Amino acid sequence: MSAAAIRIDDLAFRWRRKGPLCVTLAHLAVDAGKSLFLHGPSGVGKSTLLNLIGGVLLPERGGVELLGQPLGKLSAAGRDAFRADHLGFVFQQFNLIPYLSVLDNVLLPCRFSARRAARAGDPQAEARRLLGELDLAASLATVPAAELSVGQQQRVAAARALIGRPEIIIADEPTSALDASRQSAFIDLLLREAKAAGSTVVFVSHDERLAAHFDEKLALTAGAAQ
Repeated sequence: MSAAAIRIDDLAFRWRRKGPLCVTLAHLAVDAGKSLFLHGPSGVGKSTLLNLIGGVLLPERGGVELLGQPLGKLSAAGRDAFRADHLGFVFQQFNLIPYLSVLDNVLLPCRFSARRAARAGDPQAEARRLLGELDLAASLATVPAAELSVGQQQRVAAARALIGRPEIIIADEPTSALDASRQSAFIDLLLREAKAAGSTVVFVSHDERLAAHFDEKLALTAGAAQ
């Protein structure tokens, strides 16, 4: 079994069979508990690479291994279950369910994964703890997500990704709508909680100034990573 939480070798992906390669990556290994900053301009395949790492897409060539598990050896249903058990996602648009309360949004991963629920211990108590650690007032727990500010929604999305201590956290440009000071504060909060849980973090942004917060960085250019 690989010592790396994430391992990629000789990866290539294209959207159309005869189209150009969208992403190529010779090798990547990210150790458990480390944080990786993935950057590059819009349109170079950052989100595509995240989808490959998460097993949403499969490469044309090469392999992606998470926690020692080659994703290409799992069925589509197997990859879905693996994601639910082991990965937390923070999306650029947060993807909260607007009519659900803040607390119910955070608890969603525990409803889909018995493993995450067990690792959370008391899921409701853990959800409230995470919300507090991410500077959200306890009074917001019963408020529908649609009534939150952008900054509040962002922190709810982070709490949802972190609950149940998933081994890998994937964040796709979650700070793009924030000013510089709020970006920095959010990243510090996210990384602090991930470190406490021993989670590996892959964080994507087009803003290279954020790289100083992370252990490692990877530059993605058109069709390739460096």
